[in-house]
Amino acid sequence: MKQITLSICFSVLLLTSISCQTGKTDKPSNNDPLASHIDTTYIAGDDFFDYANGKWFKSNPIAASEQSSGIWQLIQDTINSQILKICKTSAGNIAEKGSNKQKIGDFYFSGMDSINLNKNGISAIQKYLDHIEAVKNVNELISNAAFIHRGAASPMFGFGVGQDSKISSKNAVTIWQGGLSLPDRSYYFEKDERTQKIREKYVQHLASMFQILNYDQKKALTAAVDIMKLETAMALASRKKEDTRDPLKNYTKLSFKQLSDLTPNLDWMLFNQETGLQKVDTVIVGQPEFLTALNKNLKAFPLEVWKNYLKYQLIRGLASYLDDKTYLEVFKFYSQTIRGVQQPKPRWKRVVEQTDGYLGELIGQVYVAEYLPVGTKEKLVEIGNSVKDVYAERIKKLDWMSRTTKEKALVKLGSMIMKVGYPDKWKDLGSMKINRESYAENAMNANHWHFNYMISKFGKPVDRTEWEMQPQNYNAYYNPSNNELVDPACNIIVPGYERKMADDAILYAIIGGSTFGHEMTHGFDDMGSKFNEKGNLKNWWTKEDSTKFYSKTKMIVEQFNQYNPVDSLHINGELTQGENIADLGGIIMGYQAFQKTRQYRDKQMIANLTPDQRFFLGFALAWMVNMRPEAIANQVRSDEHSPASFRVIGTLSNMPEFYQAFGVKKGNKMWRPDDKIVRIW
Repeated sequence: MKQITLSICFSVLLLTSISCQTGKTDKPSNNDPLASHIDTTYIAGDDFFDYANGKWFKSNPIAASEQSSGIWQLIQDTINSQILKICKTSAGNIAEKGSNKQKIGDFYFSGMDSINLNKNGISAIQKYLDHIEAVKNVNELISNAAFIHRGAASPMFGFGVGQDSKISSKNAVTIWQGGLSLPDRSYYFEKDERTQKIREKYVQHLASMFQILNYDQKKALTAAVDIMKLETAMALASRKKEDTRDPLKNYTKLSFKQLSDLTPNLDWMLFNQETGLQKVDTVIVGQPEFLTALNKNLKAFPLEVWKNYLKYQLIRGLASYLDDKTYLEVFKFYSQTIRGVQQPKPRWKRVVEQTDGYLGELIGQVYVAEYLPVGTKEKLVEIGNSVKDVYAERIKKLDWMSRTTKEKALVKLGSMIMKVGYPDKWKDLGSMKINRESYAENAMNANHWHFNYMISKFGKPVDRTEWEMQPQNYNAYYNPSNNELVDPACNIIVPGYERKMADDAILYAIIGGSTFGHEMTHGFDDMGSKFNEKGNLKNWWTKEDSTKFYSKTKMIVEQFNQYNPVDSLHINGELTQGENIADLGGIIMGYQAFQKTRQYRDKQMIANLTPDQRFFLGFALAWMVNMRPEAIANQVRSDEHSPASFRVIGTLSNMPEFYQAFGVKKGNKMWRPDDKIVRIW
């Protein structure tokens, strides 16, 4: 699987070009989104996150159907409303069979047909459940597991076709640890009260799901307890998430014979046939010890337990496309229990997001034509190039890096591809079959198409023009194997500036710092720095420079280890270091690029805020996210991103320019002595 680091960026409602400010000092304005969010009951130097966003949070509580409120939700709501129009228009017209509009309209229609969905219950997947029930040996079990990989979920292990980390021009088969139903291996072992309750409720949830499958109460509970034991054994053989971050330590290339010898109980030839793979000579294994344990567990656990495990994987993977009873049982555990969400989203919103998830390539074409402001791509390129130039300047001036490594770093930065806005060519979804009769069948057909598209890459050269996101995806990523930064078009707009242009302080904080600067820094974080300018996993550092680099990254690990977001849980500084490094590098690059703008040079005041103050408030706006405690706990356990509040507090605690802008002094909670301030890029 490609090692793609994702980070949320920001987005969708702005305009086409930045007008120059006049240089006049504006009067304080409650209408200014930055000024109006400031909550002076907080001290900026103690908690800048709540100081900058507190008033907005107090006026906008988390909706019962959401795990958070804030900028991400504002942007996603805007995107959803636009996609809803696309879906409704497509569903309301009689379109030619096989056309883009027919697929969009029928997928949306089948999801909105709640009467038909509730009448049919789980009948849409009953024949697949029957196939699993008829399994008589391990080979038939593997055959069914392969089918589920193609259409619904990823049982037993992770599997995919993607770039070979050491030969980035080649697509390779990759296998890695996986198959767990809880968010992370830690959920199976941690003994704090919250996690123990989650384990108890997971068993109850499993029992309820098997009753939906028409098991009696006793049999359902037995199946649930057995699956918990099976998954605990799988979790025990899984590496901790922070231990999967080193791409070198998680790369083992095996011949197909070596793979077969490693797992004699698992017929890989059969699995490949079922998934459509042919002539596989080598595979890349992320964690060989996991496969060794899986091989053992295939015999250690009765076939009946494995069959129940596959049934659960199938029904859970398709629960959102079945009747309300099935969907609500999955929602109750995964959304309510784990993330604290109180009630489901409205059906239209769920269906819109699911339609976009499967048919985003088709929706994106309409989105670009009808919803993007003219000049979006050009403005993003302008900001991206400015930040890239700053990065080169800073690399040249580093006092800890040798000339030899600097030259290679500059080559890598200069070779970095920026894919901005939307792709020049779109994927052809013509062979995907979508109808109005069955939502679950549509989901499986779409899953099959995407799976087959992935499989078709094997044996072909890597297409470096391909996008992994659509222009309406509120996100961005850096792909180290391509040495590319991908910034979808919807990242151009800032909430609160729908009727006017945001000033450069905000744009350079959000788009310059938290998007372009952040993603570029991923090319030089603890993982990305192990890939060269061609995207190959290869060391390009001198030994001395590498030692200096890791002494600096160790400082940011230690800093974030100290933060305690919820309960007794501390942020895992090792797991989150890549994102924390990218946040820090990004905001520094964005700030220096902002210093070159007219707004900064002319010291323009807006809403009685200096350019520096507006820039740092803009960074806090970029992460204006209020999350439920349950969602924070889940994020700390399973996500490489720190909670939003600490992305602001932790990052700005390392910026002397922030101290100066807001008068941060010794005694303030965010103040750090100079020898503790992390300086990397």
